[in-house]
Amino acid sequence: MVTAFAAGASTTLAFAPYAIWAFYPAAMIFVLYQSRHLTPKENFFHWLSFGFGCFAFGISWVHVSIDTFGGLPLFVSMGLMALLAFYLALYPALAGYLTARLSQYPHFKHWHHAFQYLGLFPALWVLTEWMRGWVLTGFPWLWAGYSQTQGPISELGSVIGALGLSYLIALFCGSIVLVLKKRFISAAVITASIIIATIVTPLISDITPRGETVKVALVQGNIEQSMKWEPDALWPTLLKYMDLSRPNFDADIIVWPEAAVPAPESMVGDFLHNTDKVANMNDSAIITGIISTQQQEFYNSLIVLGNANQSVQPQGDYQGNGTNDYKKHHLLPIGEFVPFESLLRPLAPFFNLPMSSFGRGTYQQQNLNAMGYQIAPALCFEIVFPEQLRANIDEDTDLLLTVSNDAWFGDTIGPLQHMEIAQMRSIELGRPLVRATNNGVTAVVDIHGRITHQIPQFKQGVLVADVPLYNGETWFKRIGQTPLLLLCGLLFLIGLTQQIILWKKGRPD
Repeated sequence: MVTAFAAGASTTLAFAPYAIWAFYPAAMIFVLYQSRHLTPKENFFHWLSFGFGCFAFGISWVHVSIDTFGGLPLFVSMGLMALLAFYLALYPALAGYLTARLSQYPHFKHWHHAFQYLGLFPALWVLTEWMRGWVLTGFPWLWAGYSQTQGPISELGSVIGALGLSYLIALFCGSIVLVLKKRFISAAVITASIIIATIVTPLISDITPRGETVKVALVQGNIEQSMKWEPDALWPTLLKYMDLSRPNFDADIIVWPEAAVPAPESMVGDFLHNTDKVANMNDSAIITGIISTQQQEFYNSLIVLGNANQSVQPQGDYQGNGTNDYKKHHLLPIGEFVPFESLLRPLAPFFNLPMSSFGRGTYQQQNLNAMGYQIAPALCFEIVFPEQLRANIDEDTDLLLTVSNDAWFGDTIGPLQHMEIAQMRSIELGRPLVRATNNGVTAVVDIHGRITHQIPQFKQGVLVADVPLYNGETWFKRIGQTPLLLLCGLLFLIGLTQQIILWKKGRPD
């Protein structure tokens, strides 16, 4: 169990900022080979140790926000962090347990191990990662597939997505375990197939350059999180964003981060209408994060100021009535809504953070219009949910946009992992992505998931870039995760059926 924990901890190096992609398959092969003679119960604890190591180290950055802003004693905040890592570790533990439990096949004796390592294990790994993405609102962080964002098979993400890359990693690892059992053919076939698919995928891509660019200016205000919601900081914050934007009104679209306007929309109406006029006079548009208020609900939102429909207009399009805006759908537990609110809020400041009671926007919303461009947004945490963003883009979508405020997590690896996940969305959906944040990472990503422009973290500044636009759809945009999940579900049902047959045959009459 100690070695499994260490292997899990080592997977942190496979993700940003280290991005040594080989660490994940190496760790998985090691733990999978170690587990070959263990009972189902032993497998559960073996993979629980792996998962605990993975998440205790891989998402250790979560503790920074709990400790800094939670108002809890250190031992309590550490306990909460350990509890979160333990919960997330249950998913790989379930995959390991079921792989061992369902690995006896009365009708398939000749390919027992092949089905165990090439059928059941990859399928169960994917199904449990997928479950982790929606159970209890979901936390699909550190999917195995994200380790390949900057790896050699990243292009396959445009066909099978990040979850599909998780499947390929588990499949490859299973084949290597068979090699260690002196079975070489499957590893050779699987490795060759992955290499060929990686080479062929760009050749059959439907994504083509449009021969057009859009000029963006991404503003990084670097506002201290402790000052973010202070009433006295409101106008200095707004003036800072205006001052940073003013020299860059030659850009088509200026983007301010999540909640860059740290007040309800109704409180700053004059400022917004004046900014709308300024953007219009400069033939530009500003997209900003703000707290919108509609029907007595607060929403974490994005709005567009200035020109929405074309580059030159007699006046701006901002109306302040909820048109051409985006309301965040997937809210962050504790940060944006508190489950069991009446019980938890009185316990500690951690459960009573500023602006932690938002309404929920609809799952599918219209693209934002800015200067005639169609922009598919994802607010902060939402970028980790591939199917939601896929549902919100269409053939007319020009750009992916994500805005965030990662100041909660300080100088840790968390914001860099967040950036890496956003890079995968560009690969999956075949659209460039622009990301504006309060204190980094503010960047532009191309359709291959590569960061083409970036400014340093923890410094105020403006990133100006000409972003090429593209036409076409990726295979992942067309099919999503459904075919993969159906395949994995079928493999699981085959294993389950054979186990039921074995159980019935073993019962006394």
